[in-house]
Amino acid sequence: MTSNDPLLQPYQLKHLTLKNRVMSTSHEPAYSEDGMPKERYRLYHAEKAKGGMALTMTAGSAIVSRDSPAAFGNLHVYDDRIVPWLAELADACHEHDCKVMIQITHLGRRTGWNKADWLPVLSASPVREPAHRAFPKTIEDWDIERIVADYAAAAQRCQAAGLDGIEFESYGHLMDGFWSPATNQRDDEYGGSLDNRLRFTNMVLDAVRAAVGEKFVVGIRMVADEDFEKGLSKEEGIEIARRLAGSGKVDFLNIIRGSIETDAALTRVIPVTGMRSSPHLDFAGEVRAATKFPTFHAARISDVATARHAIATGKLDMVGMTRAHIADPHIVRKVMEGREHEIRPCVGATYCLDRIYEGGEALCIHNAATGREAEIPHIIVRTAGPKRKVVIVGAGAGGLEAARVAAERGHQVTVLEASSQAGGQIRLATQNPRRKELIGIIDWRLAELDRLGVDIRYDTWAEKDDVLALSPDVVVVATGGLPQNPPLAAGDNLVTSSWDIMAGSVKPAENVLLYDDNGGHQGMGAAELIAIAGSKLELVSPERFFAPEMGGMNHVPYMRAFQEKSVTVTINTRLRSVRREGNQLIAELASDFADGWRGERRVDQVVVEHGTAPLDDLYLTLKPLSKNGGAVDYERLVSGGDIFPERNREGGFVLFRIGDAVASRNIHAAIYDGIRFGLRI
Repeated sequence: MTSNDPLLQPYQLKHLTLKNRVMSTSHEPAYSEDGMPKERYRLYHAEKAKGGMALTMTAGSAIVSRDSPAAFGNLHVYDDRIVPWLAELADACHEHDCKVMIQITHLGRRTGWNKADWLPVLSASPVREPAHRAFPKTIEDWDIERIVADYAAAAQRCQAAGLDGIEFESYGHLMDGFWSPATNQRDDEYGGSLDNRLRFTNMVLDAVRAAVGEKFVVGIRMVADEDFEKGLSKEEGIEIARRLAGSGKVDFLNIIRGSIETDAALTRVIPVTGMRSSPHLDFAGEVRAATKFPTFHAARISDVATARHAIATGKLDMVGMTRAHIADPHIVRKVMEGREHEIRPCVGATYCLDRIYEGGEALCIHNAATGREAEIPHIIVRTAGPKRKVVIVGAGAGGLEAARVAAERGHQVTVLEASSQAGGQIRLATQNPRRKELIGIIDWRLAELDRLGVDIRYDTWAEKDDVLALSPDVVVVATGGLPQNPPLAAGDNLVTSSWDIMAGSVKPAENVLLYDDNGGHQGMGAAELIAIAGSKLELVSPERFFAPEMGGMNHVPYMRAFQEKSVTVTINTRLRSVRREGNQLIAELASDFADGWRGERRVDQVVVEHGTAPLDDLYLTLKPLSKNGGAVDYERLVSGGDIFPERNREGGFVLFRIGDAVASRNIHAAIYDGIRFGLRI
């Protein structure tokens, strides 16, 4: 059947027919092995192809030269060994009529010299990039010659692998390093006029076209406005776009606005939760109008309505929903099947990118199957085994996920929740208005449980008899944890928890010291609310830098609030004790580095964040009544088989606990527990 939905209309790009207007733009999930896109990489892209998208772009910045060492898991497209791996990936996506392209680049100054082959970092001029901290050498004539040749050879490898096209990365990398007045200070034939600054780009384009011919699709993901005083202006950026569109050397423009040389700048290009959705969509539409050329774009276009608007109003030809597909790779299929309401929402948490930039791999905060396609399915199928009665105690993120998975598998599920609402610590986190979107993690699961007919009983403080009355076959304890104090020599009864601040049960005092040795959103969220309330705040951490459990992109809005509200940040310092003097508190500070050093702060309130202690009374009560004594076979959990060993023949049910009911962790850990344990029921 044909559809009038703008998103589902085909698009002709040169000789390629893209079956709809939805794509995933190039990004590096850091799933590579030795720079190669092996099984994990292939399955990740194949899942999106199964989900119905028309075009998946691989490799945020596959590197064309050895002196462009991987900064975050980049693919090695300079290596001939990549061809068969790319071919397998392309074949897997082509099975579902999904076209596959790859982004290639020389990172220029956006990497480090002290990795891989320890070759010098280079750029158009020796202007340091703050994010990666390297001082680049000025690129020389012989560097230009070999890198141009490397681009051409890399493009040939991509073509040989059967990919449908390539795009050049030209924002924050070597190519656009020549474009920008901020990074090009040359006085030779590569500097000064726009013609000169485009010389390297044209050399690359000519070499690549000579290598791959006219029929291979070649595009460019380009910055068309760096949006800061010294950078590439909007006027010059759009002129570059016009020239590229008119050159006959490229087939599409993929438009970026902004700079990525600092964490703060990066979040204006790729916004996080609490920031504007689709902030550059109108600008991309301006470029399309100015060039009359195929235009792609992605920047927090996380919902179908916005994507549909982008196509319907002619702002874009292809719309990128990249983080949205990390949250739900089956967006297009659900739209086609009239199940748009079942799409798992991207909540903007940016756990995915923060993990990459901190040296991990991309993981969605609330879709634990993404990146784990070999072990965890995105579509849960009904069990072929017996249907069981499953009782889940706790309706936080982990408990709701376990309930969803068990119900999808056909089990009879009852959830017991002590509160009048589901959500646990996520609902607490959303008391910070900037992070209210996180409630989508809970709302989506509640909608799914309603669809699946799961019985949720609120205002039920479950005890042993409540659970046993339901005659369960399986009991999942997802009771979470409660805030705990850091180790103090004295003053446990004088401190306030970050939870009390977040929940609003205790108001911030006039002069506050917040001690955070957990290092995640919990302490930072409380600190932000205290600062916004107008209190004088000092944030104290024993770490070398504060909030080490949180990546640089999520760090940005906190730091913005702290600087706007004149918050003092003190690192490398521990809270030793608290005592009362009159109407105030004395916080005694200590150091790990200088024995005997002591400091004091006189404040009205001491707030502490030290993670949670498991709320495990029910688990410990039920443990001797269970078949497995609460035990889990971790080896089989990872490799396969029955994960619940029989330790008590008299036991009446299988028992396990998940999330913070085990130990203080995070949202993703709880949801991962919920699905991987739920699949084994």
